[in-house]
Amino acid sequence: MATPAVELPAGDRTVRVSSPDRVIFPAGEHGPAVTKREVVQYYVDVAPGIMRALGERPTAMERWPAGVHPGMRLATGPGDKDAEAFYQKRVPRGAPDYLETATITFPSGRTADEMVPTEIAVVAWAAQMGTLTFHPWPVRRTDVDRPDELRIDLDPQPGTGFADAVRAALGLRDLLEEVGLRGVPKTSGNRGVHVYARIRPEWEFLEVRHAAIALGRELARRDPGVTTAWWKEERGERVFVDFNQNCRDRTIASAWSLRPLPHAPVSMPVAWDDLDAVDPRDFTIRTAPARLAEHGDPMAALDEAAGSLAPLLAWWERDLEAGLGELNFPPDYPKMPGEPPRVQPSKKVAEHWDEHGNRR
Repeated sequence: MATPAVELPAGDRTVRVSSPDRVIFPAGEHGPAVTKREVVQYYVDVAPGIMRALGERPTAMERWPAGVHPGMRLATGPGDKDAEAFYQKRVPRGAPDYLETATITFPSGRTADEMVPTEIAVVAWAAQMGTLTFHPWPVRRTDVDRPDELRIDLDPQPGTGFADAVRAALGLRDLLEEVGLRGVPKTSGNRGVHVYARIRPEWEFLEVRHAAIALGRELARRDPGVTTAWWKEERGERVFVDFNQNCRDRTIASAWSLRPLPHAPVSMPVAWDDLDAVDPRDFTIRTAPARLAEHGDPMAALDEAAGSLAPLLAWWERDLEAGLGELNFPPDYPKMPGEPPRVQPSKKVAEHWDEHGNRR
């Protein structure tokens, strides 16, 4: 029999939590089970951090309404109808009247009204709806077409791990300082590291993506263990700089978000001085609130200064002159000007493609 619903305080409101004892993360060698009520309470407990990450940003919900149990999958596309978890970009019916939205435009030109958290009760309601991970856009709702964050996703490839991502991140910090940007790192919740830098909202998504490519290329020049190769067969045992995370409608799990892995990990902001000494497995739903209370939120440093992309875009122009051009866009994007052929290099037959990357 289902446990009766409970009301949990969330800021100035209360949020109704149905089936509060439903197991979201089963018990295992990592510890006891985590219930739905605990998930909602976790987000209330980390309100200062999660609201800094989500506040005023259009935010997609990664929903796992039945929990994270063995064999359950996250849908990766509209045809994946058997998956138990899914991304929700449009606000569902029955949302509370205090939930606010912003209209965002997808690469296809279609639009959607997406959730904009303005208070912790919105986050708690989304968690009650099964949201484990929040995916905010790098924009504020006052200007949804010009990002105010440059996001660098350092993704360890097979044969590499968290220590390699940390090494790359520390090199990235130095590069950002060279161009007048202040970066703040966070764990991905798994093996990777994300580095964010605040920028003035003066550039469109394509320019921010080009800045990320230029930054990744320069990092790869200085660290042979880093690559910007889009095709997996070309990456080798290196850390991949996923520049396409700066495309329109591409988002990264927010700081303080839970991740759908058995031990209920958290994507945790970390001070630079601590980054090479932490184990990302230590940051979980059980430990993150106390760390926030004790150490504060390192992401607060982002708001101390918003920088310019001009130096990175100058690097992009320099690379263009040297013959380093556009890189591949995500497969669901329309074909973009100057984009290389969308075919694995090992399968490419040169005479089938023109100089613009279009199939003959």
